[in-house]
Amino acid sequence: MLEASNNNELPVIPGKRYFTIGEVAELCDVKPHVLRYWEQEFPQLKPVKRRGNRRYYQRHDVLLIRQIRSLLYDEGFTIGGARQRLEGDEAKDDVSQSQQIIKQTLIELEELLQILKR
Repeated sequence: MLEASNNNELPVIPGKRYFTIGEVAELCDVKPHVLRYWEQEFPQLKPVKRRGNRRYYQRHDVLLIRQIRSLLYDEGFTIGGARQRLEGDEAKDDVSQSQQIIKQTLIELEELLQILKR
């Protein structure tokens, strides 16, 4: 699960439908080759592949990658341990992803309100 402190360090996820691997790498503070590796290790991570095998990630993929990053880098899980944790927490994961989306939407709405007040 992403903790608030970890989430504040990472950039806000823009309101786009699809993200390239480079954009996701910046949003999640990992290198593109790490994302490709994680696709092999975590069956839940399946970006859409289009012509030329280009990867396009959706918002739920970005949230999942941030969760994987938190488990591996912040909580010290191994790849296998993180995989088990994600598989065991799928019901909780849905709730946590919904909460993360709500928090993200609130942040974006607050930013929009600030722009409109100007």
